[in-house]
Amino acid sequence: MFSLFQLKKIFQLNENFFYWLKITFLSLIIFGLILSLIVSPKDYLQGDTVRIMYVHVPASWLALMIFAAMGISSIITLVFKIRVFTIYAKSLAPIGFTFSLISIFTGSLWGQPTWGTFWTWDARLTSMLVLVFFYIFYILSWKFIKNFFVAEKYSSILAIIGLANLPIIKFSVEWWNTLHQPASIKLTESPAIHSSMLMPLLVMFLGFSVFALFIFFIRYKTEVLQLQENKLSKVLKK
Repeated sequence: MFSLFQLKKIFQLNENFFYWLKITFLSLIIFGLILSLIVSPKDYLQGDTVRIMYVHVPASWLALMIFAAMGISSIITLVFKIRVFTIYAKSLAPIGFTFSLISIFTGSLWGQPTWGTFWTWDARLTSMLVLVFFYIFYILSWKFIKNFFVAEKYSSILAIIGLANLPIIKFSVEWWNTLHQPASIKLTESPAIHSSMLMPLLVMFLGFSVFALFIFFIRYKTEVLQLQENKLSKVLKK
C-alpha cells in the first residue's frame, strides 16, 4: 500500500511527473474557482459570504487528514521502528500546519458576517486552535531538539497525543451547543448540501489535495537529502 512512497520510487520521480502534477493542480483550482465564484449560487441567508466555504472546508478537511496521517505514521515508528514513517510525518507537518492556519483565518472571515464576530471560544473553533498548537509544537520539537532519535521520540508522542483532538474537532458540534453549523457532508448519509455547491467544494478539495501531494514529495526528498548530508540516512533503513 505504501509502495509509492518508498525512498527509491520517490527519487525516481522525474520532472515530467511533477509537471503533470502541477498542471493537474492548476486545472482543478481554476475549474474549482470558476464553479465557486461564478457558477454556484448565493446562499439564501449568507449571500456571497458562503463562497468562503470553498476554501475553508477543504483546508479544514486536509488539516485534520494530514494530522491523522502524522499520528498513524508516528505509531508505526514507535511500535514497529520503521523510521521512514518519521520522515513522512515530518514532511507532512508544515503542509498540515499551513492548511490549519487557512482554516482558522477563513473561518474567522466567515464568522464575522455570520456570527457578528471574528472569533468566539466555540468548541469547534477552540479545538481547531488546539490542533494548530499541536502542529506548532511538533515542528518546534524538530527545530530545537538536535538529536534525531530524541526529536523523533518526542515529536511522535506529540502527534499521537494530538490524535485525541481530532474526534473532538469532528464531533464538537454534536457534543456541545456551538455556533458552528453541523457537518453538511457525512459518509453515512446523503449530503445536506445542493449539488451546485457540493461540486465546487469537492473540486477545490481535490485541487488542494494535489497541491499537498506535490509539496509533500518535494519536502520528503529535501528531508532525505538533509539526512544524507548529516550522515543519518541509515535511519531510513531501520
